[in-house]
Amino acid sequence: MIPGGGSAMPLTSELVEARKNKVHMRGQDIFKAAVKNLAGSCRLLLDERGLDAPDIDWLCPHQANLRILDVVIEKVGFPRERVLSNLERVGNTSSASIPILLDESVRAGKVKPGDNVLMCALGAGVSWGSALITM
Repeated sequence: MIPGGGSAMPLTSELVEARKNKVHMRGQDIFKAAVKNLAGSCRLLLDERGLDAPDIDWLCPHQANLRILDVVIEKVGFPRERVLSNLERVGNTSSASIPILLDESVRAGKVKPGDNVLMCALGAGVSWGSALITM
């Protein structure tokens, strides 16, 4: 949330000095929610389709941060070599992370026609979801 700067708390020099015009979040709570919901949505989708990690060629997760990705990968049971990532090079590009990563992976010849790609994302407001596509 951004506590200051709206109609309920108009921006003043004191609020700017106190950094109330900047995003504030509870990092540990977001981390827990991200891991739980990203892994959970992947697991639910796989279960609904009667699939498991070996049936999926690539996991293409939202590139939030490496710690979140590592725990999600472990919980879902994907081998690291089948997880697409550009986080160390590009960083968190928010809602563009999956499209950028998928485009780069296709252009590099890593993801090929016929590959099953499981995508999962966490967004603003701690919303989440997964999708399974065949390229």
